[in-house]
Amino acid sequence: MSNKSVSVKELVENTHLNVFSGSEYLDRPITTSDISRPGLELTGYFAYYPSERIQLLGITETSFAKHLEEKDLQEYMTKLCQPDTPAFVISTDIEPPVELIRAAKTAQIPILESKLNTSRVLSNMTDYLEAKLAPRQSIHGVLVEVYGVGILITGDSGIGKSETALELVKRGHRLIADDRVDVHQHDEQDIIGQAPKILSHLLEIRGIGIIDVMTLFGTGAVRSETRIDLIVHLDVWEKGKKYDRLGTGNDKQQIFDVEVKQLNIPVKPGRNLAIIIETAAMNFRANTMGYNATKMFDEELNGLIKNNSAADQPKPDEGK
Repeated sequence: MSNKSVSVKELVENTHLNVFSGSEYLDRPITTSDISRPGLELTGYFAYYPSERIQLLGITETSFAKHLEEKDLQEYMTKLCQPDTPAFVISTDIEPPVELIRAAKTAQIPILESKLNTSRVLSNMTDYLEAKLAPRQSIHGVLVEVYGVGILITGDSGIGKSETALELVKRGHRLIADDRVDVHQHDEQDIIGQAPKILSHLLEIRGIGIIDVMTLFGTGAVRSETRIDLIVHLDVWEKGKKYDRLGTGNDKQQIFDVEVKQLNIPVKPGRNLAIIIETAAMNFRANTMGYNATKMFDEELNGLIKNNSAADQPKPDEGK
């Protein structure tokens, strides 16, 4: 369970739910993104009732409830209303059972409703709560979106991350965060990055100070968040140090449970980092679509070596 919480009011405002009753109790906290659909509980089985979850009732649950004796239904609905139960959500524009309305009012638990079907309501709430309650960490770097690819630029302070981001913005790409990037894991494959609220849209350029990218370049130059697809680490050029020239490196950085591909780019005067990062983004997209120039080069080179080796072999009649 996360140590964070989201209020029922925030859930209502961000998932297009309506308040059926209990509007004065919307400050109740939600501490887990898991949603419960009380099916077994309507048969009287409460041994493993996850009362801390939002309780979602759809057509199946409400239809089954109609066939219960009024006394039993009132008992079960009362048991559903525990002190840590955040809210009840009724989908598909269904009228909540009267017994639930009474029990929820007594327990001071809000009842929410939606015209959407149960699957859609469940998906909307889960997506929102997972994003808000997921563990977060801050990474020193700059996050930009280049040709639809989320790129986290990292490197030592003063190496030129913010200046590179500014050049990318001028070339039509978008800034998400500068200096500090807050990241969280969205699912098994995706890491999402965004700017802290106080730093949103801002970029620090040494010698100039802090600039508001949205004010100077327009709303199309910024974005609130993006998936981190690629990490570009800017490394100070060192003479004699070996760098990957063919793109055969397989460096990755693990963020939570996800491994993100990392490119290490040597930095020295005269290198246009913005163009290099644009090219890295385009190459990344080509790789995801199955095209790998390095792999094709290796295959063609190996074929050429093989053919030349075969040509150098003596023919059967030679030497007689």
